[in-house]
Amino acid sequence: MAAADPDMAPDRIADLRLAVSEAVANAIRAQELFSIPDRVTIRCNLAENFIEVEVADRGRGFDPDQVPDLPPVETPERLDHESGLGLSLIRELADETVIESGPDGTAVRLVVRYPGGSETR
Repeated sequence: MAAADPDMAPDRIADLRLAVSEAVANAIRAQELFSIPDRVTIRCNLAENFIEVEVADRGRGFDPDQVPDLPPVETPERLDHESGLGLSLIRELADETVIESGPDGTAVRLVVRYPGGSETR
């Protein structure tokens, strides 16, 4: 969807692809952990100067504020973190990240902006 817009730079498409992939992988794991057979939902909104993607699951939820900050990428301490990088990566790659989570599931909304007309919703 984003690649169809000529104003969307290839590096931003790659950022979006990786961020969405991480959000979907987290959602699938959240549901598998509790044997929840529901489908993960992915919603997209392509506007004049941004794309918004929401990934929602029906897992048990988590507190995003309890996810620890990771050491900077260029430090040796970062090598101690083989998992748990997804949320940090999503926040780094997207221009805006909103996480709503509770006992009935989690929705991760990410926005990637790019040059174009005025913002519409």
